[in-house]
Formats: sequence, C-alpha cells, structure tokens
Amino acid sequence: MPRKLIKRTYRTTRYILYRETLVDAREHFWAFVGSFVGLGIIAYLQYGNLNQNDLVFLIGSFGASCVLVYGVIESPLAQPRNLIGGHLVSAVIGVSVQKLLPDLLWVAAPLAVSLSIIAMQVTKTLHPPGGATALIAATASPQIRSLGYMYILSPVLSGCLILLVVALIFNNLTPMRKYPSAAARKRYAHIIKRIKKTNR
Repeated sequence: MPRKLIKRTYRTTRYILYRETLVDAREHFWAFVGSFVGLGIIAYLQYGNLNQNDLVFLIGSFGASCVLVYGVIESPLAQPRNLIGGHLVSAVIGVSVQKLLPDLLWVAAPLAVSLSIIAMQVTKTLHPPGGATALIAATASPQIRSLGYMYILSPVLSGCLILLVVALIFNNLTPMRKYPSAAARKRYAHIIKRIKKTNR
C-alpha cells in the first residue's frame, strides 16, 4: 500500500512539475506585450509627458499587479474587482494610517498593510499588490504625502484603470486567453441582471 501511494505521489508531482514548467511562447508573448503597454502608458505619463515633480503616476505596486493581470489572468486575485478594489481599499487605509501616525513609521507600515489585508478579505477584493499600495502611502515620500487623499484617485485609481483597459484589450486578442475569467464573467453577468431587475 505505501508503495502504491509513493508511486501515485511521484506521478502526480511529476505531472505538476511538467505542467508548471511548460513553455507556451504565445502566452509569454501576450503577457509581455500587455504588461509593457500597460505599465508603459503609466510610465510615459510620469516621465515622458508631464512634469514629474508635480504629479505621481507610477508606484511600485503596479509592477506586481502586472504580473497578475497579464501573467496569471485566470487567478481570482487578478480579476477586475480585485485589481481596482484591492488597490483602492488599501490606498484609503494607507493614507489614513499615515495621517494618524505620521512620525511612527515603524508602527504605521505594518498597521497599514495588516489592515489592508483584512479590508480586502472583508470586501472580497484580495489583490496582493494592494498591500504594497498601502505600504507606499503609509511610508510616503514628501511628494506622495503632499497628495493626501488625492493619492487614491491619482496615482492609484488612474493607474488601475489604465492597467485594466489594457488587460481587457490584450488579454482578449487571442482565443487562448479570456479576461475576466469565466467565473468572474458569470459573477458580473449575475450582478448586471440584478441591477436590471431593480431598475424595472
């Protein structure tokens, strides 16, 4: 019996490793193109088109969002609700904590991240880069600190919307990729039906 179990475990492990290490050139190509265009637009707004001393568009957590939204598009954590909601909820918490504890960074940093995790779980908008968005706000540079709650609208919301629009375009250019995922599309269809019923 243990022998069969060991063989079965070995076969399962080998299959998982095989699947995880498969190289799908098309998948990698679209992940590259989508992330390059999405983050490229935000970077262009930051460095190419506007006075970078006045406006902040590019924050580090967007890089992590690109990994999810363009590289793991079937993940529940990469869906539009999670992308937008996770960043916004975390931004609100990060700015609020920074305002409450402006001189206690060693408390503000872990508090902002921990509260944002709980808030994302409660609102069903869990998006790991949201933790970084909260951390950036809580340990803000003077430039970001001067934005106050405007940080939520720009760079956070504006950047999320750019990443989402690009994801909706590039993740659906091939039949092999569908974004949002089938489960998310069903959920959105259900919500739209309920809204239509209440409007009648």
